[in-house]
Amino acid sequence: MSDKSQEHILIVDDEANVRESLKLILGRIYETQAAESAEEALELLRAAREAGTLPSLMLLDVTMPGVDGMEMLAKVRKDFVEIPVIMLTANKNVKTVVEAMKIGAVDYLNKPYDVDELLSLIENTLSAGAGGKSTPGEVVVHQYSRPELPAAEGDFGCMVGSHPLMQELYKKIEQVAKRDTTVLVTGESGTGKELIAREIHNRSPRRGGPFVALNCAAIPETLIESELFGHEKGAFTHAVEKRVGHFELADGGTLLLDEIGELSLAVQVKMLRFLQEQEFYRVGKSTPTKVDVRIIAATNKSLEKAVADGTFRQDLFYRINVVSLHSPPLRERSEDIDTLIKFFVERLSPLYAGRQPKIEDEVVGLLKRYSWPGNVRELENVTESLLALSSADMITEADLPARLKNPSPTSGNLKQDVLDGIIPFEQAEAEFERDLIEKALKRTGYVQTKAAELLGISRRILKYKMDKLGIADKPSETAAGET
Repeated sequence: MSDKSQEHILIVDDEANVRESLKLILGRIYETQAAESAEEALELLRAAREAGTLPSLMLLDVTMPGVDGMEMLAKVRKDFVEIPVIMLTANKNVKTVVEAMKIGAVDYLNKPYDVDELLSLIENTLSAGAGGKSTPGEVVVHQYSRPELPAAEGDFGCMVGSHPLMQELYKKIEQVAKRDTTVLVTGESGTGKELIAREIHNRSPRRGGPFVALNCAAIPETLIESELFGHEKGAFTHAVEKRVGHFELADGGTLLLDEIGELSLAVQVKMLRFLQEQEFYRVGKSTPTKVDVRIIAATNKSLEKAVADGTFRQDLFYRINVVSLHSPPLRERSEDIDTLIKFFVERLSPLYAGRQPKIEDEVVGLLKRYSWPGNVRELENVTESLLALSSADMITEADLPARLKNPSPTSGNLKQDVLDGIIPFEQAEAEFERDLIEKALKRTGYVQTKAAELLGISRRILKYKMDKLGIADKPSETAAGET
């Protein structure tokens, strides 16, 4: 990627505070220019074309006096087609958002915007480079997808790690992306389930269509149906305008339903109908709407247990669990912590004057012994905290939060002596894994393929763990005699 300081971003918004805010945030990393109207922006673009200095990207407000954002977008797609455009909108549910994506906006950003989301979206858009641009006269419809296409096979973007668990996950993503099947992604909070969903989308034939994500747990039960399926004007008391739902926004692409286990049984019935028929009823509309959407579901809870408890429909579970991918917790791949820290330092350094301090080996050792209940997301937050609070070129143990200086196990499933700190957490974890693997091997007569199936892992991962823990391929005669 080229030097970010050479990237030029044009901000077009009639609100002075929005322009100044964006210039302040982006000016630390990119060259910025602002216009308060479409007319002014078009003049700047014409002058830039003559000078050979067209912007690398445009942030464009939807609602402006005079020539509004939609008209401006159409002009840009016609006359300056090589410039990717991200729309700024105060309401993502208005129909103009869908129209903007069809005209050629690469994505949209809600006001008030999240700074991390803004920077990530801009970086991903610019990273698409020439692959996301078109030649003059050719209109490319990006439709609401973030251009996170991998540069080459084996490059998994923001998914970082070389642990065998991750290598196996990468392989499965490559395989499932080519097939238009429904996928269930499981894993604890903070392990990167949305990143997995995005990589599946970006490697699939749907990559040119929209990727839309909805956190089902973040929407009140009374509103979730409207968020999913949309509603007609006047469908209920506060329905003052027609609302486009996430299924319709994702038409032609992929819809991620994060924390799908939080859906009510009533909504689950309607979800099941969609998976069967690929159509839904907008609230207040008597005729169905048909769309072409691939569903990826994600959850941090056991849906099998939810089915047994009667809180999740068994038929829906089977429908979404066509292919299952598991995102491993960070504590199971602590070897990746060094790589992840370096990745986060490099990614966050532009926000902290380009600083990329080194980290003492002792600090890395402490981080590897910590149990990371918040997983990769927690590690990223810790890394940013270290960058923000330390001004030295070397991060030492003194810079760490107290909980990381004296890491202690937090799992309630371990024996009490482990919880009391009598033996180290890593030792207890290794002993637990060894005991579990040995029992599986004994039960299957040391047939590794069957033992791996019993444990729910691949034979390759089983062999890796056996070698790491010093477990023999076959029991010794002494051990066999004892059993």
